[in-house]
Amino acid sequence: MDSLTWLEDRAVAVIAGAAVGDALGGATEGWTPEQIEERHSGRVTGIVGPWYPDWRDARPIAPYHKGDGHVTDDTLMTRALVEVYAKRRAHLDAYAMAEDLVPLMIGEPRWVPELESTALLLQRVFLAEKWIVARLHYGHVDPREAGVGNVVNCGAAMYVTPVGLVNAGDPGGAYAEAIDLTGAHQSSYGREAAGVMAAMVAAAVAPGAGVDDVVVAALDVAHDGTAAAIRAVVDAFGGWTEPPRTDDEERALARLVRETVAPFDSVGPHYRQMSLDARRPSRTKSIEELPAALGFVLGHAGDYRGAVLAAVNYGRDADSIATMAGAICAGLGGTAAVPAEWLDAVSEASRMDIRETGRLMSSAAADILQADRERAHARLAALDALDGARVTVAAREPA
Repeated sequence: MDSLTWLEDRAVAVIAGAAVGDALGGATEGWTPEQIEERHSGRVTGIVGPWYPDWRDARPIAPYHKGDGHVTDDTLMTRALVEVYAKRRAHLDAYAMAEDLVPLMIGEPRWVPELESTALLLQRVFLAEKWIVARLHYGHVDPREAGVGNVVNCGAAMYVTPVGLVNAGDPGGAYAEAIDLTGAHQSSYGREAAGVMAAMVAAAVAPGAGVDDVVVAALDVAHDGTAAAIRAVVDAFGGWTEPPRTDDEERALARLVRETVAPFDSVGPHYRQMSLDARRPSRTKSIEELPAALGFVLGHAGDYRGAVLAAVNYGRDADSIATMAGAICAGLGGTAAVPAEWLDAVSEASRMDIRETGRLMSSAAADILQADRERAHARLAALDALDGARVTVAAREPA
């Protein structure tokens, strides 16, 4: 049996947990719980096929082959960010997005499972992620401000888990780094969600951490509508005594999550027919995905399988919700929490060595955390020197 360091185990777990959630949720993205149950003759309990058998032509799915264990742009963007960390071996800022992530998006073809072909990452991502390339590569906008004006959505939060890993045990540091980095991509509550998601991952992967530590981290760093949405979810599940045991209890959990999050969600009740206020900057709104993911984590007491399947059957932006819930639960439970049969199937179907991505992330994170340790020691020495330093001031003769 292989022996892993804590960081290796958690890095592989978080990357794998997010990718598996992404793949399972991709098959149900955009639909309602009722439609999902009708399509699959009951609740989804694992990897399922595409919504339409003729996925190549059916709208609004074409040309994407969602389902069958295929990861989506959530995981492809995560992998690209891991590669940037592996190259730099340092904390990242908005300039790293411009100098390293954008070149990966436009210059390095890779296998895109949903397209069943090799393509540029730019050709798969949503318009809100294409914005990164348009603003930074073609517009030469200051990276720290490039996210202003973009569609406000979960795009930055969906791939930000590596930031939590390089700040393991330091939610405040993870939040600050994610806010800086994703300023090149998002603004308003979309950027805020990325910061809070990174903080929750940083809290989850600390030795001995539990769900309560994740909640505390989120509430400590969150602002505005994101903070209000998270608080509402925490309050709603304050009296939740045990995870759902039946399908009806799972349905009740999903309804409670939706009812709790709906007042903060700008998209509105019909996911494919968004309200006129959808995805606009706001001080009072939150993306739906982050608090919904936390709701499923709390509702299932941190259990990976339960939280991810709850997110998958929730529908709407199911892949991103399951990605976030999966990352948090895997951070808490480690590699043992992520079902190996799912991970193996998703890796094979997506033609991606997901465990290798986790190992690459752990290697980069180890170097970054070692540099943090050295800086911390140097800073303590400097503080000690300041505390002990005295200056002798010569007395001045009276005029």
